[in-house]
Amino acid sequence: MRIDLHTHSTASDGTDTPAELVRNASAAGLDVVALTDHDTTRGYAEAIAALPSGLTLVTGAELSCRLDGVGLHMLAYLFDPEEPELARERELVRDDRVPRAKTMIGKLQGLGVDVTWEQVARIAGDGSVGRPHIAEALVELGVVPTVSDAFTPEWLADGGRAYAEKHELDPFDAIRLVKAAGGVTVFAHPAAAKRGRLVPENAIAELAAAGLDGIEADHMDHTPETRARLHGLAADLGLLVTGSSDYHGSRKTCVLGEFTTDPEIYGEITRRATGAFPVPGAGGSGSASPAA
Repeated sequence: MRIDLHTHSTASDGTDTPAELVRNASAAGLDVVALTDHDTTRGYAEAIAALPSGLTLVTGAELSCRLDGVGLHMLAYLFDPEEPELARERELVRDDRVPRAKTMIGKLQGLGVDVTWEQVARIAGDGSVGRPHIAEALVELGVVPTVSDAFTPEWLADGGRAYAEKHELDPFDAIRLVKAAGGVTVFAHPAAAKRGRLVPENAIAELAAAGLDGIEADHMDHTPETRARLHGLAADLGLLVTGSSDYHGSRKTCVLGEFTTDPEIYGEITRRATGAFPVPGAGGSGSASPAA
């Protein structure tokens, strides 16, 4: 089985619609794909309606968190999307994205960059606006050559010249909320140093003690040495290890299935989850209105 547990659609900051994403996942030879848009479940209905035969969908989200001033992302799998407390927190994060983006645009304008809210809103479309949309605007303007090049201290990285904070969850609260909603938590790309400051390993140990299920060790932003170190850390802490592409369509260079998760780990994730179940493909080809 080929299993990719971290992808994004136009419901947040990917360039594939949810329907296109599952079709592309099937074409890439995946057996299982997780839809993990940032702080939203809006893409679920469309992805399920278009799910090809032979492909299983894992519903999830990537939750925005912050610990001691350091941003981190928490992948949440197979939780009940209607659980009210977790739904309320996701809504708070989403509602803060627009004012945050406008603040960052104002900072860029102060740095002499001719970016506008209208340009960023056009790029974001119906998705939850975020830094990748602003980064793409910088690419369009010729300020940086690629989206990744915008995530530096000079521009949009944590603490960068144009960075602005938004409402984010405490990761210990995120673990508690996801568990209460029947889900499973995995710390996304925990050692992606080029994204900014990292959560120290002693904090990962504390998260593990609080119920964190796993860490995403096999990821394009981790060197082979880093991946090996994270596998060792996971073994020491009793954590599951996942591998994923973090696919964003054409917005990033990663491809579906670039890194994958061991079937036994996937099986353990599904065994631990009680809030939702993986959805097997039924050969759908249509689309549906996104869920709230």
